[in-house]
Amino acid sequence: MDCYLQAEGVARAGSRSGFFQVLLWAIAIPGLVSWQAAAQTSAPQPGQAPASDPSSGARNSGASDQKPSGGTSKDRLFFTLPNFLTLENANAGKVPPLTAKQKFKVVARSAFDPVEFFWYGALAGISQAGNSEPGFGQGLQGYGKRYGSYFADGTIENFMTSALLPSLLHQDPRYFQMGKGGFWRRTGYAVSHILITRSDRGAREFNFSEVLGSAASAGISTYTYHPRSDRNLDNAISVWGSQLGYDALTYVLKEFWPDIRHKFSRSHGSATGTAP
Repeated sequence: MDCYLQAEGVARAGSRSGFFQVLLWAIAIPGLVSWQAAAQTSAPQPGQAPASDPSSGARNSGASDQKPSGGTSKDRLFFTLPNFLTLENANAGKVPPLTAKQKFKVVARSAFDPVEFFWYGALAGISQAGNSEPGFGQGLQGYGKRYGSYFADGTIENFMTSALLPSLLHQDPRYFQMGKGGFWRRTGYAVSHILITRSDRGAREFNFSEVLGSAASAGISTYTYHPRSDRNLDNAISVWGSQLGYDALTYVLKEFWPDIRHKFSRSHGSATGTAP
């Protein structure tokens, strides 16, 4: 996975900092339901000509970033966060597998994207405001430690789940969006990606890369650079479980992000077309 909402930070955080990060999902998921319902009700009936879409140019422009380039995309969640390992409406049989070199290259491009540095800075600020992991302290030094831990958490898991283990186990780290069907069907498909993935040969198999990769990253972070008071097995297991849960929610966002983007483009195009 190439975009994280930092489940490790939420799992370790105090109630206030964790609340602000979870709030994003409390806003996003109901929005997905309403967009899906709106899309279904606005679909033309049989025999009815579809209405002209003034935003078609804008939508096609946005879709151009989704065309696979070297087996990956140039898309960004909310137009900012890297979403390079998601392919929209892709036919897996026609997309060649990524080589080990390509897997590491795209993960590095995502992990060290300039936007990520600001993202981790914001998460560190929320964490410090809630005084999560008090062992880090406060002030500039405490903020620096939190920033470093967030950056390391995301980067280590990125490489573990999307580069290292997929290369060793010959699994495909990409998310192939379903793009069609009802909300709950697509949601189930997205959540199942935590446990089921594709091999480099295109066969469905257990997602060892995600499950073992997130476990390894949780263990490494817990027992190395996080406060000593948090270095215990219970905390590591809690972080691992939380990471899997938040990764599942991130896959749901990846599944419905194209709908959100198209809705935004359509609204923007309509406003532009009606402007005097």
